[in-house]
Order: sequence, then C-alpha cells, then structure tokens
Amino acid sequence: MDYTNSDPQTAKAYYKRGNAKYDANDYAGAIADYNKAIELDPQDAYAYDNRGSAKYLLNDYAGAIADYNKSIELDPQYVGAYNNRGNAKYDLNDYAGAMADFDHVIELDPQYPNAYICRASARYDLNDYAGAIADYNKALELDPQDAGAYFARGNAKYNLKDYAGAITDYDKAIKLAPQDKEYYNNRGNAKADIGDYVGAIADYDKAIELDPKYTNAYNNRGIVKKNLGDYAGAMADYNKAIELDPECAEAYNNRGLAKKDLKDYAGAMADYNKAIELFPQCTRVYDNLIELYEELNQPALAEEILRLKQKNCPDNQ
Repeated sequence: MDYTNSDPQTAKAYYKRGNAKYDANDYAGAIADYNKAIELDPQDAYAYDNRGSAKYLLNDYAGAIADYNKSIELDPQYVGAYNNRGNAKYDLNDYAGAMADFDHVIELDPQYPNAYICRASARYDLNDYAGAIADYNKALELDPQDAGAYFARGNAKYNLKDYAGAITDYDKAIKLAPQDKEYYNNRGNAKADIGDYVGAIADYDKAIELDPKYTNAYNNRGIVKKNLGDYAGAMADYNKAIELDPECAEAYNNRGLAKKDLKDYAGAMADYNKAIELFPQCTRVYDNLIELYEELNQPALAEEILRLKQKNCPDNQ
C-alpha cells in the first residue's frame, strides 16, 4: 500500500506514512509525520529512532542524537538505536562516544555485522588499523559478501604497509562489486607501492573508464607514469587532474616535481606555490620548493620558504 498520500488518523498510520516519505527521500515530510506519531503515542521507541534517522540524513546530528537517546530510554535493548546513535556521534568526531555505542550494540547482539563495521571505521580514523582489521574480520565472518568491508579492510592493511594483503582484499571487493572506481584506484596504489607499475596503470585506466572525471585516478596514474620515465604521459595526466579539479593541490605538487625533472624550474616553482596557496598545511610541498631553491643556489629564497613552512605548519617541525 502507498502510504505517502494517505490521510492518517492514528499514531501508527502517521508512523507508516512517515516511513513511506523516508523511503521516498522526503526527510522533512517524514519528520513531520513522525512528530505527529510521537504526539499521539509518546512511548513509541521506533518513531523516535526513525525521526532521528531522518534528522541524521539532513545533517542534524545533534537532533538525531536527542531522538536516539529517547528511543534508548524507552527501549534500552533497542540495538538499532544504539548503532544509529554511534554513527551520529562518529560524524560529530566523538569517536569515544561512538565506540561506546558500537560496543554496546555488540554486547547486545554479537551477530550484528554493521556494528563491527562502524566500530572498525572509528578505529581506522583513530589510526588503530590493527583494531579496525579485527572488526572487519568479524564483520566478514558474519557477512562474507560485503564488498565494502573487504575494501575498507584493504585500506587498513594498506596503511600498515601490508600491500599484498591489501591487494587480496581489493581483489575480493572488485569481484563482488566490479563497477566501483575506488576499488580499482586503491588497488592501483597498492600495486604501485610494490613496483607493479604496469598493473597499477591498468587499474587506474579501469577507474577512469568507469568515471572519466575521476581526478584522483589521473593524478595517481601520472605519478606512476613519471616513475616509469613517461614525463609526457605524466604531464598529460596531471593537467587533466587540474582541469577537472583546479583546487587539487596534490596534482600541482606532482606536476611541479615532473617539471623540475624536466628542468622547467620556473614552471615547477609556479606549481609548488599554487599547491601551497591551496593547501598551506602540506609540509611536502614546502620541502620540495626548498630543495629546488637550494639546488638553484638561492639560499635566501629557501630560507624564506622554510619560515613560511614554520608559520603554517607549526605542528610538523
């Protein structure tokens, strides 16, 4: 039955119409119906939880948490409300609070795979890659067809420099979801880090085939082409990345490195300076520009860039 245009009279009917609007991506309309359902039945934990989820999707994380709190108050065993509250806390960068909620979900229901995935994400963002991998392992034990979990576990392994393990996970993710450009791009990065440049380029090619406007894949392919000595190809890829995203500081930095190797020093300086303008906290770019000035026997300019680096990156000295 289509509840979106129904004329509800009861709390349950408003709740069902709210759900229908939610499913139709009408989150504001859903909230209005959940409000009415709660007014008529203020003891319905599910109505608070669903209203919280609608608020969450409108980026009202604080409002969502307030609703999840009420849902949990009404039903302290409601696993979904704890998991949803954990996600909202995570998006507010309250990783400790999010972890506590995901822990509680797992305590209530150890077979709830999404809680392990969510907790793994929090651990990943706290740089606890080993802990994240342990949670992804459990999630995949419960749901071995989750391509996203393989991909995320591959990313954690990549950050631990387990490139072979990362590639294995990316392979599994691609087998399950062969149309995801990020899976190919990240596998390309791992292949590049083990020196498989041909394999890396093939993966970047596939990512670009899936999305011809995928800036990262052009930038990454440019890096590999430069490493292979294909400066013309590298420059073409960096140029394309910058055309697609004129705010991509990394592409300017990488193009600067290529221009330096080609002895286009003025061009390299211009690219490094643009990268600094776009991302003043990136220490690598300052280092590249300082190195260039030192090679050109311009110590005063090198010293000037060092002072700028110290000013803009005080935590990286």
